[in-house]
Amino acid sequence: MTIIVTGAAGFIGSNIVKALNQRGITDIVAVDNLSKGEKFKNLAECDIAHYLDKHEFIRQVRAHELPYNDIRAVFHQGACSDTMNHDGKYMMDNNYQYTLDLFDWCQDERIPFLYASSAAVYGKGEVFQETRELEKPLNVYGYSKFLFDQVLRRRMAEGLTAQAVGFRYFNVYGQMEQHKGRMASVAFHHFHQYRENGYVNLFGENDGYGNGEQTRDFVSVEDVAKVNLFFFDHPELSGIFNLGTGHSQQFNELAAATVNACRAAEGKPEMSLEELVKEELIRYIPFPDALKGKYQSFTEADITKLREAGYTEEFFDVKQGVSRYVEWMLKNLV
Repeated sequence: MTIIVTGAAGFIGSNIVKALNQRGITDIVAVDNLSKGEKFKNLAECDIAHYLDKHEFIRQVRAHELPYNDIRAVFHQGACSDTMNHDGKYMMDNNYQYTLDLFDWCQDERIPFLYASSAAVYGKGEVFQETRELEKPLNVYGYSKFLFDQVLRRRMAEGLTAQAVGFRYFNVYGQMEQHKGRMASVAFHHFHQYRENGYVNLFGENDGYGNGEQTRDFVSVEDVAKVNLFFFDHPELSGIFNLGTGHSQQFNELAAATVNACRAAEGKPEMSLEELVKEELIRYIPFPDALKGKYQSFTEADITKLREAGYTEEFFDVKQGVSRYVEWMLKNLV
């Protein structure tokens, strides 16, 4: 049975392909846009049956011409994830209309559809639950995700013909994101700052938060792949679900985990946050004026719905997940 993964050469998509491979599943059609050719590296260690350019794929979908008769599921991870891209036409075509057309096709063909939504739908909110009144996106990226989530809610009320699941990803970090440049995770940038400069910079105090005390729900891409496969295993489950750890942690903790993981690889002992700051291995820079009033100082996924759906595995905390990530980067990126 064929599985389709869009965005397969991207960050989360390639990790889903890898997780499927670890189950012995290789009948995978990988869909992506390799205009940025270096992304091929994310698929080089994966086993797939076929690669298809995203434009040809969606053409075949819209024409109902895909030459596969037994598709088990579509993992739709392909999208523009650049929150700073303000080209509304491109964003809505690429993130909203593409997703809607693929969803309609999956419903017509009765194929499970698991797709990437985003915590960006909540904007600057301080409560992160999957309810309409809490959703106030701040940019067109968040709006493109928000709008399709509303479509799914209406379709669920009318009755689905096959599983449809949206995952609101929080701050995902981990292996195979190196192609993302400035949109890569904070953990990725901290690793390279430390390797290049010998220290990590964090934002100073702002909005009632002290130096480096802004907090986010940082979730390992390994956990993200596990949750995707849990729903793949349970096609009776549909809905929109937050995908974070349910626990917010400070940027201080993330930086300390990154520096200490690098130090461990150098044979050096672990240091406390206070020691790292005293030794200037973690430094603070003034909070940028351009970000004041526009910056999320706190995110934390409410994962009640995820737990109620039956997902019981524990998530990596920052120390565990970043340690594993740094180990991977030291083997693969340096």
